[in-house]
Amino acid sequence: MYGAPRLTFDKEVGRNMDLDVLDVNIFDGHSVLLANRISIRGGIITEIGTGKAADPAERSITATGKLITPGFVDAHVHTTFGGQESLACDLSAAQGLQAALETIRDYLAATTPGSWVTGGGWSMADFPGGAPSAGILDELSSDRPIILISADHHSAWVNSKAMDIAGLDASTPTPPGGVIEKDETGNPTGCLHESAMDLISAQVPDATDAEIRAGLLAGQSYLESFGITAWMDAIVGDYSGHRSPFDTYVAAEDTGDLTAEVVGSLWWPRDVKDIDAQVAALLELRRTQGQFRTTSVKFMLDGIVESRTAAMSDEYSCPCGGFGTSYFTREHLHRSFAALDAAGFDIHCHAIGDAANRAALDAFEAIGTSPGRSGGPNDSDSEGGERRHHIAHVQVVDPVDIPRFAQLGITANLQALWACHDQQLLDLNIPYLGEERSGWLYPFRSFADAGTQLAMGSDWPVSTPNPWEAIHVAVNRSHPDAGDPAPLLPEQAIDLSTALCAYTSGSAHLLRSEVNGTIRTGQIANLALASENAFAIDPRRLAEVHNELTIAGGHIVHDATTAERQS
Repeated sequence: MYGAPRLTFDKEVGRNMDLDVLDVNIFDGHSVLLANRISIRGGIITEIGTGKAADPAERSITATGKLITPGFVDAHVHTTFGGQESLACDLSAAQGLQAALETIRDYLAATTPGSWVTGGGWSMADFPGGAPSAGILDELSSDRPIILISADHHSAWVNSKAMDIAGLDASTPTPPGGVIEKDETGNPTGCLHESAMDLISAQVPDATDAEIRAGLLAGQSYLESFGITAWMDAIVGDYSGHRSPFDTYVAAEDTGDLTAEVVGSLWWPRDVKDIDAQVAALLELRRTQGQFRTTSVKFMLDGIVESRTAAMSDEYSCPCGGFGTSYFTREHLHRSFAALDAAGFDIHCHAIGDAANRAALDAFEAIGTSPGRSGGPNDSDSEGGERRHHIAHVQVVDPVDIPRFAQLGITANLQALWACHDQQLLDLNIPYLGEERSGWLYPFRSFADAGTQLAMGSDWPVSTPNPWEAIHVAVNRSHPDAGDPAPLLPEQAIDLSTALCAYTSGSAHLLRSEVNGTIRTGQIANLALASENAFAIDPRRLAEVHNELTIAGGHIVHDATTAERQS
């Protein structure tokens, strides 16, 4: 399915891959090995052994005290979207409102007067109730339309000029599945959630092919700097003002610019009426061979807790109440899941609230409880028909539903970085969920104990794609920069080996990868070299571990060891 790719690299980084990594600790995607050397010839792992190679390579790296792992596999990421936003008005590094405003001010000064200002990365925790106002942006610019997407990508902050262009006012009906923040007189305040974002994003000029390509290359370079050599792009389709990156991925593979292995999750729109026609349209886009494959379909079942759009079985505990938003009816999910499963697609769900997680499990159960497909014309495209369905985020899961993941063969796709007392959780999650449901948050250990297959991803640009920060939180249930350092439900912590397996072999399983997630002789080298042996340090220091070397597709694509030798 996935052979040696045709790749090109920056001349300063890419090189003929004959390399020995010596005196290194090795985690092979399942366990720590007794070996301490990996030899690579022509980009292929030829030997995993001890001591020096019998026929040493021209280049060697002595990695005493360090750890080499399979390249990380990010099972839920938005690479092109994140890359494009990093090249626009990027607020992701801004700490606090004043820093964000300074970034916006600098971007306005550096870009063409009158043009749209796009980008994002602002934190809901910086605003009362998580909802910024147009007035703040109006003070920076009243003549340029501005739309900035929140870090979680479920809300948009816009100025009055943007609302005027879109004709958004008190008379504008709220679209299904959306929320328009309004003042006491009924006028929009400048914050839109979920499908309401499209009221403004529909007015923004489409990105050009060149801009999407630049976004892909920027995103790929950024991910590879963290040791990521494969990923699942969680939305390949037109979404919230972003053009589909499908054609860009295909072109990048054809030209050799795509250096990673990628599975694209084809987007299932929220307004699908004809399920059979939609499945037929997705089959036209399906690619089952090569570096870029589209064997997965993405459903967004609900929103997020912060905007009270995550679907809940019981009402929110805050005065506003409500049950959140379910984007699809039970009948629609059951029919569409069955049709896609029969067609040989893997199903990738966004589910935050307990009702959304249950709805996904119910739809999977309706297909059948066996982890293998019952049939369908495309079994040969799906490695013998074995299902790789999964649910991402799994933030609020009723304990009674946890055993069902393993029983149904559904992978829990964890965004582990979120499982700590960050400010957004403290201010905009726990008060809305109440005591009982706050005890259901991110039940990683319960999944593992129940025998659930685990994968991990970052959801970048929602949060950092650094796997070591996510692993730190998975193991400690806290983060050095969290608003409250106390562990979040410490009984739900998992051990380092379990976390590393999830971020390597577990995620590679979802991609149906034959070359990522493990370290084996005869395999194309996809490897990441960490600055320290994570198994030998205090677990409270895991966030300090950083990536030094990334080998993707048998070539070096990121090399900080060179900088170390020159310094």
